[in-house]
Amino acid sequence: MLRAVGAAVALPWLEAMQPLSALAVTPKRPKLRVCYLYFPNGVAKGGWEPDKVGGDGELLKLNKWMKDLEPFKEDILVARNIWTPRGNGHGAGTATWLTGGSYSGSRVSAGGASVDQIIARQVGKDTMLPSLDMSMKGEGYFSNSLPRNTISWVGEKLPATRDTNPRTIYDRMFRKASDGVIDKGVIDLVNVQAKSLKRRVGRMDQQKIDEYLESLRAVERRMEFAEKSTLGQVKGVKFIRPQLGIPDNHEEYMRTMMDLMVLGFWSGATRVGSLMLDHGQSNRYFDFIDGVRGTWHALSHYRDTSGKTEDDDGINSWKSVSEKRDMYNMITAWHNRQFAYMLGKMKSIDEGNGTLLENSMLLYGSSLGDGHAHGEENLPVVFAGGGGGTIKNGRFLKYRKNYSLSKYHLATLQRMGVAAEEFADAESPMSGLTKDV
Repeated sequence: MLRAVGAAVALPWLEAMQPLSALAVTPKRPKLRVCYLYFPNGVAKGGWEPDKVGGDGELLKLNKWMKDLEPFKEDILVARNIWTPRGNGHGAGTATWLTGGSYSGSRVSAGGASVDQIIARQVGKDTMLPSLDMSMKGEGYFSNSLPRNTISWVGEKLPATRDTNPRTIYDRMFRKASDGVIDKGVIDLVNVQAKSLKRRVGRMDQQKIDEYLESLRAVERRMEFAEKSTLGQVKGVKFIRPQLGIPDNHEEYMRTMMDLMVLGFWSGATRVGSLMLDHGQSNRYFDFIDGVRGTWHALSHYRDTSGKTEDDDGINSWKSVSEKRDMYNMITAWHNRQFAYMLGKMKSIDEGNGTLLENSMLLYGSSLGDGHAHGEENLPVVFAGGGGGTIKNGRFLKYRKNYSLSKYHLATLQRMGVAAEEFADAESPMSGLTKDV
């Protein structure tokens, strides 16, 4: 740790941290991390199928809506016929995506604890934060709906608290509350210790420290810029510390949240994280994407073009199904681009025995298949990361019939050291992670 009055920065693994007796042997792979990234409203039918697949299942070319993930073909698995047998829809499907149970609105029950919180109980005792539970601030009518805003459950009736504000999350990881709030950046506070440490370690470790601290600086700069923009709208008011606020630019906001997740994993502050990219029935407008009109939820019902259904905003209508479906697909592509950004960050971090991405397991996807049909079948999911060397990526997993997502959850539990032989409806872990289906 780098410590100063007002800040404590956990350091990533350095070569200097190894005992001398271990220098002559291959360093152990860093501890595995697990991450869940959820998006609502499903995808258009066919919008998740790769364009070209080899005879052995090798991913040769992704479709045009997934083109930003093309550089990461060898780091991901795309699957057909993944489903959640006990829950679908905007409410129940969101609430049970990580529990494999069924949601009861009358009892506010998700059927059990979610996979991320079960893992957090096992590995969280060794980290500052048992889990990092984050969400983009919701937009639209259902922003206050409990099941639509919850994928993580501490128990079957107790949802995990989610943070939506980047400053709050950053302070939880890097500022010491006992010292109060000091109007200085974290890097400024620990700079003296950082310089002292760099004089005592080797060149490779010096580079790692510089890269890590620069990542912290980048997040601070991004938050400060967003907060100054907000402060500029409040004339005549001075703040000792920038006010807590949500960035107006949605892409900057999402990428800042992803940066924070990566920093949490890299620093060792946590090994478990989840990020909801919106609530489970998002009515967000994506008009900032050229050519897109209407809310995300309305566009997901792409076969209704009149603009007069209960899902529409009463303002927009569309000429044809293909026009509306293309707009829906453009929102899917936009989110795939953000996920690719996070994969790129994780892949760029060398931990000495594999990259951060290789030492992680990520699930990215939705609890709806075809958004118009509200289907629970053929869910759009991407499995990413090397699982500490236990996963063979770069393939399209073509399950012949409905295959429970709970099997992936069970496989993740076992890789994270949880003694589990079953999870929800799964009595065996997911096949195909280490070999062709």
